[in-house]
Amino acid sequence: MLPFLSMRKGLIAVVLLLAFVCSMAGWRLYQFLVTPSPVLKHPTLIFVRKGMTLHETAQQLVSAGVISSARLFVWWARLTRADRQIKSGEYLFTTPLSPLALLRRLTQGEGLRHVVTITEGTTLRQISALLAAQGLGAEENFLCLNQDPSFLAAWGLPSQGLEGYLYPDTYHFSWLASPQEILGQIVERFYAALSPAMYRQAEALDFSEHQIITLASMIEKETGTASERPLIAAVFHNRLRKGMPLQSDPTVIYGMDHFDGNLTRQHLLTATPYNTYLFRGLPPGPISNPGRESLLAALYPAERDYLYFVAKGDGTHVFSSNLSAHNRAVHRFQRGRS
Repeated sequence: MLPFLSMRKGLIAVVLLLAFVCSMAGWRLYQFLVTPSPVLKHPTLIFVRKGMTLHETAQQLVSAGVISSARLFVWWARLTRADRQIKSGEYLFTTPLSPLALLRRLTQGEGLRHVVTITEGTTLRQISALLAAQGLGAEENFLCLNQDPSFLAAWGLPSQGLEGYLYPDTYHFSWLASPQEILGQIVERFYAALSPAMYRQAEALDFSEHQIITLASMIEKETGTASERPLIAAVFHNRLRKGMPLQSDPTVIYGMDHFDGNLTRQHLLTATPYNTYLFRGLPPGPISNPGRESLLAALYPAERDYLYFVAKGDGTHVFSSNLSAHNRAVHRFQRGRS
């Protein structure tokens, strides 16, 4: 009986000891999770790269003074399965955070983002230069994707390349994002802007998606006045129906290797696939990246019989239905500019 009592007391003591240890560990973990790190001496930037292990991320946070224990951070992240949700990116820390708040920020992807605004009518080359100027990669790394069959096929893009499919908008890019990820995000935004109704309208007009985008890119380059876009579209649609050349200056300019800003008669006579003075129909592909309004104008042109337009010099145009009226408008506004 006595040995049995002695053994029983020993077991109780072990259980009590384990409970005490567990409670101490639990209390320590709780304190760790809710206690903010010491005040940071300076803003700290942490890079969480794709493929980085949870332990490597935790060690980086400890080295930067953002958390005090890599072991406890890793243990809690794995216990709660938050380790599977941590987003890669750059995270800027300026004030102390508790590990719980920090982990929530990592799993929600609240990292540092670089804001880039792409305006309507810009070209792939201009967008590549903009992204390079913002420090997001070398210009040639973006341009080379325009001829990468694998990249184009992955996004369902035509063999002509990316031009026309880069949606003008404001983007928030990670500093760690690759050129493929950046351009992929812009293309994804483009497809998101196309509604089923827009596809149906293109089909009703007997236009392919690529043709509508090409036409929209021309409209975008011809006018910056929103109210004129459906009128410009009407001119192009009417000319296409009649088999007339589109005679669009921006297409000629796009087909040139170098343009000094002065479009000459010699340029209009230079044969390139984009010279719509010499070749009838649409050019082989978009000449810019159009916005939603130009896409809608290409799909829903104004119901007018216009065949001509000439710039007035104030950003707007005069539209005409016949050549004699157009010639009078050209004479008037050319004389006015001279």
